[in-house]
Amino acid sequence: MPEMKDLTPNFRHVRLLLARSTAHPQGEPDEGYDLLLPLDESGRLDTATWKTHQAFCRVRRFGEKGEARIGRLRRKPGGQWYFDYEEGDVDDEIGFRLGEESFVTGEYVSIKQDGTMRTYQVARVEKP
Repeated sequence: MPEMKDLTPNFRHVRLLLARSTAHPQGEPDEGYDLLLPLDESGRLDTATWKTHQAFCRVRRFGEKGEARIGRLRRKPGGQWYFDYEEGDVDDEIGFRLGEESFVTGEYVSIKQDGTMRTYQVARVEKP
């Protein structure tokens, strides 16, 4: 397992929380993601750093019932980003235009889970 001291300076811890929706009119602070990923100056995914530091790019999905899943940030040929939890693609969660999004507090990110697109708000971005 790589150590945190080996991270490049542009790595950030990003917290995403489920945004407001019909089912969750106030949003849901107990459902979301904790991400560890490299960002460029504008808050976008830094592909060059990701390529050389993939083992550090972690995803932790948490839910309101206390469950958690641990995975990695991956990229498909053609550039589509996704969260990978286990071997195979059955459990993969696809980020909608994730490479174009800015991970800046207050912005929104969409992720497809179990066939359903859900929107998350960037709650915070900080150095690990």
